[in-house]
Amino acid sequence: MKIEIGKKVKQKEGFLAFIPNAFPPKEIFDLPKTILLKTAEADRLIGKLDGITHLLPDVDFFISMFVAKDAESSSQIEGTKATMVDAMEKKAGVAAKETDADDILYYIKALNYGLDRVKTLPLSLRFLCELHNKLMTGARASHFSDPGSFRKSQNWIGGTLPSNASFVPPPVNEMQRALNDLEKFLHDEKATLPLVHIALAHAQFETIHPFLDGNGRTGRLLITMLLCHKSMLEKPVLFLSAYFKKHQKIYYQKLYGYHHSEVGAWIDFFLDGVIETAEQSISISKKITKLREADMNKMRALAKRESESGILVLQKLYGQPIVSTKIIMEWTGFSRVGAQKVVDRFCKLGLLEQKDDEKTYDRSYHYKNYIEIFLR
Repeated sequence: MKIEIGKKVKQKEGFLAFIPNAFPPKEIFDLPKTILLKTAEADRLIGKLDGITHLLPDVDFFISMFVAKDAESSSQIEGTKATMVDAMEKKAGVAAKETDADDILYYIKALNYGLDRVKTLPLSLRFLCELHNKLMTGARASHFSDPGSFRKSQNWIGGTLPSNASFVPPPVNEMQRALNDLEKFLHDEKATLPLVHIALAHAQFETIHPFLDGNGRTGRLLITMLLCHKSMLEKPVLFLSAYFKKHQKIYYQKLYGYHHSEVGAWIDFFLDGVIETAEQSISISKKITKLREADMNKMRALAKRESESGILVLQKLYGQPIVSTKIIMEWTGFSRVGAQKVVDRFCKLGLLEQKDDEKTYDRSYHYKNYIEIFLR
C-alpha cells in the first residue's frame, strides 16, 4: 500500500525539506484486505482486554503502573537511562541518588494531565500544545524546547545541520498548513477505521515535527489520548511505547518509510504493536488478579485490626509499590513504631522486600512480586 505523503523540496538555503501533501490522502479510504483483517484482530484483542480489566478489582490502583511502564519506554527511546523503578523511588522520596528519572516523572505528569484534559477539550492543536507544555516545562531540555509552543525555526533529525540531516521536517510556513490538516483529520473520526486513524495521526505528527524538542514523546502520548478519546478502552491499560522501544530500529525505519510512501508498511507495523501489546496487557491483568487474590488471602488470615490496616496498605501498594515507613505512616495514620510494625509484617509475609541495607533510617521497601509483573 504505497501512498505519497509528500516530497522533498529544495529550500532557498540549499537544503531539502519534506513538504507534506494535503492530508489525509484519498487512498486511505481503500484499505487492502490484509490491513482490514489485522485491524479486526487488533480490535478483538482490545475488546478482550477491556473486558478483563473490568473484572480487575481496584483497577484504578493498577493504572499508574501501566502509565509508569509507558513513561519508562517512551523516555528511554529518547535516551533516558532511568527506569520506572528509579522514577517510583524518586516519587516516593527514597531515591539513593539523582538520576534522569525526572524525564519519566514529567511524562507521567503529562499523560495523566492529558487523560483528564481530553474529557473536556477536543483533540486539537491547542491540546497538543498543552500536552507538550506539561511534558517539557522544567524538564532537562526545556530551555531548548519552548514548552507549549510550536517551533518558529527550522529543525532537523540526525546530522549537525539541515544540509546533512537524515530528515528535515517542513519549514515553519508549510508546518502550519500541515498542522491545520492534521487537526481537521483528528476531528474527522469517520475518515477511516479507528486504529488506522490513530496510526496515521501519529506518523503524520512525527513527520511534521512541530516542536523544537519532545516530538517523539508528545506523538506517543497522542496515541494514548486517541485510544481513550475513541472509547476503545474504558481504562488506559494499552500503551505502545514498550513495543516501539523493543523494536526501536524498526520503529524509526517504518516512520522513515512512511515519508517515502510506505504507508501500508507503517500501518501494518502499528497494528502488530497493538496486537502484541494487547496480548501482553491481558497476560499482565491475569497475573495481577492471581497475585492480588493470593496476597489478600494473607491479609484476611491476620487478626482483625492487623487485617484492616494490611488491606488498606496492600491496596495502595498497587498504585505506589515502593514505600518507606514514612509513607506507611501517611497512609495509615499510625506512629512510626506502628507503621514499622506493618512494614515488618509485610516483609515477613513476603509482600515487601527491604532495599538500601546500608541505610538505618527511611529505608525503601519494594512490592517486588508486583513490580516484576511489569518488568518481564
